Amino acid sequence: MTRTGMVRNLVAVAAITIVSVGLSGCDYWPPALQTEIEQLRAELQSVTAEKTQLQNQVTSFTKVKDDLQAQVDDLSRANRDKSAMINGLQNSLAAAQERLAKSAKVATPKAGAGKPSAKVRQKASAKKKAPAKAVGAR
Repeated sequence: MTRTGMVRNLVAVAAITIVSVGLSGCDYWPPALQTEIEQLRAELQSVTAEKTQLQNQVTSFTKVKDDLQAQVDDLSRANRDKSAMINGLQNSLAAAQERLAKSAKVATPKAGAGKPSAKVRQKASAKKKAPAKAVGAR
């Protein structure tokens, strides 16, 4: 029995050794694998730096986009205000033109019913005098 007890102890020690080595991991890395790991770490660092840079650019572009959208909103609001103002002014102009046309129609019959105005008399007398002066100058 001592022999079986020794075998059991040896098997137990071997099992504990194998389990402890398995849990602790292997500290030996082949040189090619170490080189590849270092390359991957360097690539990871450069990609991380590029990612950070791109995130900063996206943040910057987002801020610019928001600023431009605010400007577009302000300009759209101003455009609506100006359009409303233009429509109001066009309506006022049309109303003023209608009043002017009505007042001109009302004033025309009154002028024709009475004596000719002083301007009309001056034009008529100027026409009569002009041919006389032209004949005398020859």
